[in-house]
Amino acid sequence: MTTRILPAVGDPDAARIFSTLLSQLPSAEPAAPVPDSTTLLDTLARLAVDSLDELPEVVLVHERIGPVPALELIREVALRFPAVGVVLVSSDAGPALFSAAMDSGARGLVGLPLSYDELAARVQAAAQWSVGVRRHLGRGAADAEALTGPGGRVVTVTGAKGGVGTTFTAVQFALAAAASGRRTVLVDMDLQAGDVGSYLDVQFRRSIADLAGIRDISSRVLQDAVYEDRTGLALLLAPADGERGEEVDDRAARHIVAALRSRYELVVVDCGTQATGANAAAVETADVAVLVTTPDVIAVRAAKRMVRLWERLQIRKAEDTAVVVNRWSKHTEIQPALIEKITKTRATRTPVPAAFKELQAVVDAGRVQDLDNRSTVKQALWTLAGELGLLAAPDTPAAPAPPGGALTLRAAGTVSRLRRGREG
Repeated sequence: MTTRILPAVGDPDAARIFSTLLSQLPSAEPAAPVPDSTTLLDTLARLAVDSLDELPEVVLVHERIGPVPALELIREVALRFPAVGVVLVSSDAGPALFSAAMDSGARGLVGLPLSYDELAARVQAAAQWSVGVRRHLGRGAADAEALTGPGGRVVTVTGAKGGVGTTFTAVQFALAAAASGRRTVLVDMDLQAGDVGSYLDVQFRRSIADLAGIRDISSRVLQDAVYEDRTGLALLLAPADGERGEEVDDRAARHIVAALRSRYELVVVDCGTQATGANAAAVETADVAVLVTTPDVIAVRAAKRMVRLWERLQIRKAEDTAVVVNRWSKHTEIQPALIEKITKTRATRTPVPAAFKELQAVVDAGRVQDLDNRSTVKQALWTLAGELGLLAAPDTPAAPAPPGGALTLRAAGTVSRLRRGREG
C-alpha cells in the first residue's frame, strides 16, 4: 500500500530534511512540504472536495509551524478531516507534550532530530489507523459528510464600522435560514456591545462567556447556555456585563464554534466591528465570511482597512470575503462594483436598499423578527441568504430566488492566531 504523506513545516532547512527522509521510506509518496498552517488547511480542504481517496493518509506537523500553534492546528485537522492521521514532530518528546498531542487528536509524536526508524514507525502506525478509519467510514455519498467533520456551516457577519447594519444583517440571515428549515444558531460575538438580544426582545441568564472555560462542551452544556427562541432560532448571546467578554479568547471561540458546528446545520456569528481574538478566530474558521458596509467614503475606507487587517494577520484573504452593501440606492455615487474594486473582495449581487422607514417601528420595538414580508430590506437580505448558500432550499416563501447560483466561496476556512505561543 502506498502511503501519501503531507509535511507541514515552515523552516526551509527542516523541510529539506523531511523530504529526504520521507523519500527513503518504503511505499511512501511524500508531497512537497507546505510552509504554514493556512496552506495546509486550504490544501486538505481542496483535496477533500473530490473524494476521501484524495486526502493523504498522514500529515506531519512541525512544532514551529505557524501562524497557528502546532497543537491547535492538529486539533483543527482532526476535527475537519477525521480520516487523516496527524503526527507531531517536536524537539520535546516528553510525556507532557505526548499527552497534549494525543488530546489534540495526534496519532503519534516524533522527536527531533529526526530518526529514520522512529519516523518510519510513527508514519506506518498513523497510515494504518487512517486506512482503518476510511474503511469504517466507507465510500460514496457518505464521503462528503465524513471529510468535513461533524456538523454544518459557519457564516460570520462583520461590520466595516459601527452603524452599518451588522447585527440586523446577521439576525435576518439567521431568521431566513431557520424559516427555510435549517436548524440554526445565532451567536453574538460582539462581546462588549452585543445587541442580538435587544433586536429580538430576548433576555437570558446565560451567555457565551459561560462556555469559555469549559473544555468538553456537551449537548447538555450547550442546552443550558443557548436560548431557544419562538422564531425557531437558537441564540447564544453576548455577556450582559461587557468586561466578561475578555473571558472569551481566540482559543475559547474556536472551541465554542466547533461545538456549535457539530450540533447545528448553520452557525451565524455576529462579529461586530472590532477585530478581537475571539471574532478573528470565528472569521478564520468560517465557511462564509461576510463584511457589511454602506456606500459612503468613511465606511468603504473602514472596509478596506478591515480586509487589510485580516490579510496581515492571515485571518482571511480578501477574495474569500463577501461584501454586502447596505443602504444602497441607484443614485449612490459609490456603487458595489467600485467597492469590490477598492477592497479586492467579492461584492454580492444583491445590494440592500436604503429604506429605514420600513425598519423603524420594529427596531424601536426590539422585534425585528416581526418585520413585514413586503419590506424591500427583508426581501433583499433573505435573497442574499440564498445567494450565500445559507438556506435549506433555493426558494423561501418570503423572498424571491436569488439570480443565478450561489456565490462560490471557499469550502472551509482556515485557522490562525493573534496570540503567539504553543498550547501547553
